[in-house]
Amino acid sequence: MNDQGRRRLGVLIGVGLACGLLPGIALGGTETVDAVLAVLMAALVMTILTQLISIGPSGRVPLPALLVFGLAGFVQDALIWWLLSWLGPKIGYLHIEGLATILLAALITRATTLLLSQLSPAAETAED
Repeated sequence: MNDQGRRRLGVLIGVGLACGLLPGIALGGTETVDAVLAVLMAALVMTILTQLISIGPSGRVPLPALLVFGLAGFVQDALIWWLLSWLGPKIGYLHIEGLATILLAALITRATTLLLSQLSPAAETAED
């Protein structure tokens, strides 16, 4: 799996975990289909925006660089979750309550994205 695939998978897993774990995120409707649609809508918006504005390493990086990428990505994810908190009720699938929920959702999403980006195989050096 390439770096973009790992990043997309990280966003999908992060959004799913945030929607499932955080009590401040209410998925619209009582049907299971509605909950799945809410998670997919949030994951789609997050994936599109994180691909347009790519913040993060492509492969393994040293810890100081990872912390800088993580902080910048956390800010990006928090802004996207804030957008989702505004957009969700207009569509009717997703309701996000409070700044703390937005920040925790961004932290979960960025942590899973960075974790999966660091799972890439180590760069191999060619021996001549």
